[in-house]
Amino acid sequence: MRFFISALFALIIFSFPSQIYSQTFGFGCLGFVGAYGGYSYQQYNADGLNTFIHSFNESRPSGSNPMDEFTYATGYRLGINFFRASFKGGFIVTAKGYYQALGKKNKVSDETSNGTNDYAYDLDLKNWGVGLDLGIDLFKGLSWKVIDGAVHFNNVRFTTTENYPGETIVSVYKSDGSQLSYSVGTGLIVSIIQDYVSIEGLAGYTSLTIEEVKNNSGSSLTYPGSENINFIDTGGFTAVIQLNVGFPLL
Repeated sequence: MRFFISALFALIIFSFPSQIYSQTFGFGCLGFVGAYGGYSYQQYNADGLNTFIHSFNESRPSGSNPMDEFTYATGYRLGINFFRASFKGGFIVTAKGYYQALGKKNKVSDETSNGTNDYAYDLDLKNWGVGLDLGIDLFKGLSWKVIDGAVHFNNVRFTTTENYPGETIVSVYKSDGSQLSYSVGTGLIVSIIQDYVSIEGLAGYTSLTIEEVKNNSGSSLTYPGSENINFIDTGGFTAVIQLNVGFPLL
């Protein structure tokens, strides 16, 4: 993680020529103050969680429809651009922060002699992120975000809801909030109203590891091999499409 942060700053610093002309500073990628919001898609390898799902499927009546594995989550991202530095040649550096909330819910039902049993497993991935990106104007109305890098502060919650005739059991497991991760990506920005409104598409990779999740009593979610398998082992492909809006200070 330290290497990633150091490399990100070094890349931005040494990407510019020794002489910088007409440098301007403002707040936001578009105009003076910038805000954005959009749709996020995140893949991950949840080895531990999916081992739990396999164990659950094996415990159910023969012939039951299996619960799906957890391989991705979708949600939204809201953020603000803290500052922007423009350089001769069309290079643009932006510092930003954002909040992202992703989720995935899987459901199955079993018919028994006593009625219907419904099961819902819900994974929530929430994080705060701070980052820098380096972009360049290709031509009027189109910019290339050469590299986008960010560090994330993650919180994960896994909720199981089991509805039986006359009874509902809800269990909630959470991470301890200490897991850091990073993301790198690239994308394009299409201007709709020059300096004020644009649409941005970003694709990249997000690193993510969650060793375990625990309930309120401090007990970890258990599954076969849980002492050796991370709840979420690695991250994966990430895609974001968002609307950027700029607001002038004056």
